[in-house]
Amino acid sequence: MGQGLWRVARNQQLQHQGFSGQSYLTREHGRRIATNNVSNTTHRKQAQGGIDIYHLLKTRKSKEQEGFINLEMLPPELSFTILSYLNATDLCLASCVWQDLANDELLWQGLCKSTWGHCSIYNKNPPLGFSFRKLYMQLDEGSLTFNANPDEGVNYFMSKGILDDSPKEIAKFIFCTRTLNWKKLRIYLDERRDVLDDLVTLHNFRNQFLPNALREFFRHIHAPEERGEYLETLITKFSHRFCACNPDLMRELGLSPDAVYVLCYSLILLSIDLTSPHVKNKMSKREFIRNTRRAAQNISEDFVGHLYDNIYLIGHVAA
Repeated sequence: MGQGLWRVARNQQLQHQGFSGQSYLTREHGRRIATNNVSNTTHRKQAQGGIDIYHLLKTRKSKEQEGFINLEMLPPELSFTILSYLNATDLCLASCVWQDLANDELLWQGLCKSTWGHCSIYNKNPPLGFSFRKLYMQLDEGSLTFNANPDEGVNYFMSKGILDDSPKEIAKFIFCTRTLNWKKLRIYLDERRDVLDDLVTLHNFRNQFLPNALREFFRHIHAPEERGEYLETLITKFSHRFCACNPDLMRELGLSPDAVYVLCYSLILLSIDLTSPHVKNKMSKREFIRNTRRAAQNISEDFVGHLYDNIYLIGHVAA
């Protein structure tokens, strides 16, 4: 009721001022048209200000043609840069339109090396009929085979000449590849300790804080889900490698590989204690320092306290 009376009073006011409903709508329509004209003018000015980019994105074979820019009309360097952002599937689709560009060897070489950072075949003279596009397909098939059966996958790579039959070459391939299933990889490394030894030596822990180095180690070599001989082997190999990478720090702190081994186990147990929802009473910093120094008496209290802070703030070392 109140809104209706307000509208009546407002209409009477407009009529008294010489405005009708029609003239008011006409004036409002005119205002919107003027605003749109100003907006379009501004847009044209902006387009003229960036005339090179605007015309580059609108490049077509003819004025009537609509659709995506034709890469063949661009400089080759720019076309290759655009195509380098595509994955293998999209690049195969692009080759249906731009066959010469999308089949370029440099593009497929980049795809191979960005996914599989090291292969023995990279350092050899390519055989007759070699192409990086074909190599990509073989690497992809071999990775899928490895994720189903690691031994068959490695044998496939060797049969195609992609990998040499050498523990060091296999270790480099694993270290530089992120497409392998970590569960299958863990089984394979447990069986191939020679490959595991070479894989550990590829890590460089120089000037790294112990918990951070342990996280990096377990990102490449995943820890088993349960304690056992394999976990002990991993921690032992890590401890020796960490000491070898930081001899000055070990002398300064008075740490040996055995002491680092104890610290690693303490960090893993602390990680479980602080992150597990099943543990209600979390270990305090004072308790961690006391328990750790009982096992390794030569370690300073401040250093052990920094270890606790790192786990508390960053999280699990083997997550």
